[in-house]
Amino acid sequence: MLDIISVEAIAGKIFLNRGMKVMLDADLAELYEVTTKALNQAVTRNEQRFPSDFMFRLTKEEKQELVTNCDRLDRLKHSSALPRVFTEQGVPSFSFL
Repeated sequence: MLDIISVEAIAGKIFLNRGMKVMLDADLAELYEVTTKALNQAVTRNEQRFPSDFMFRLTKEEKQELVTNCDRLDRLKHSSALPRVFTEQGVPSFSFL
């Protein structure tokens, strides 16, 4: 069965960072119905498909600012990992998942 995701649900997962609209790896994994670990493993195996204008890791400061400003991301507060974020150009690169 095909699940239809509302535009509002997707829009609520997009934020501005470094002047670009981006989505967290965990949010993108949720949309693709895979684990964040599986998504990140796929990216690692295919890094050539994700140049810096498609995907990058948040800095510690960027992560902290995001957690401070977005209550729904409280789960990131105690994580030692710096999440990847994907730009509008990077999101469609997941046709290989």
